[in-house]
Amino acid sequence: MKSLLEYTSYRQYIADYYADRKAKSAFSWQEFAKSAGFSSPVYLKYVSEGVFNLSVSAAERVAESMHLAEYERKFFVELVKFDHAKNDTDKRAAFSAMLSIAEQHKAKVVDAESFRFFESWKNPVLRELAPAMPGAKPLALAHACRPEISAAEVSSSLNFLVKAGLLQKDKDGNYEQTDKTVTTGPMDVTPLAVRGLHRQMGEFALDAIEGVPQDERHFSGLTLGITRKAYEEIVQKIAEFRKELIAIATREPATDEVYRLNMQFFPMTKKSLNKKG
Repeated sequence: MKSLLEYTSYRQYIADYYADRKAKSAFSWQEFAKSAGFSSPVYLKYVSEGVFNLSVSAAERVAESMHLAEYERKFFVELVKFDHAKNDTDKRAAFSAMLSIAEQHKAKVVDAESFRFFESWKNPVLRELAPAMPGAKPLALAHACRPEISAAEVSSSLNFLVKAGLLQKDKDGNYEQTDKTVTTGPMDVTPLAVRGLHRQMGEFALDAIEGVPQDERHFSGLTLGITRKAYEEIVQKIAEFRKELIAIATREPATDEVYRLNMQFFPMTKKSLNKKG
């Protein structure tokens, strides 16, 4: 059975723990539930299937019944908090706690690098900017960013990008990309960071309306009345369009400027247009 720190779902861990114990002995859901203090013999089975949830106190009991080490118990409780969080702030706090626990024990959390990459706008921007400014010191890169950041922030981001394998240094100390593009992929926690990144970039877009000369930025929009079928077709067209833009951007190795493209397609009404009353 893989390490607890490789999980981003406490339900899956419970299911795998049970399956592992069951394969080695006459272990039952009833025994498992009883050892964790539940009166229902199938409570944990239903938890693993997503029917029931665990409270923090119940999570602590389950962690103890699984004989987890102290740091694993803390990690398990944070997994539960992450799963049940009602908003992105609480989810981010739980996942950050998971990362902290893992780092203290020199363990790697699944999706951690992807989460950190998309958590801050500095990472994707510097991943594009650093290779375009060979020989530039962190202070020069910091001054080139919009909005301007500190040299320490640049150094921290570059160190992460190299450690994560998203940038590499050549013998002269210049940076180059390991791959041309980075996508979110089928991650469990990455969408949380991506939502935060979209918020950051959306705020920058508002600032650019007044802060960037009109001949250096392009803003346009449409307001459309559509069906669900049309929505799905438009989303597909947007995906295809993004691929075309990536092909254009990566056609030449040189970079003069780092740009951000936000494509936002969202409802401005509630689903009641065809309902009477």
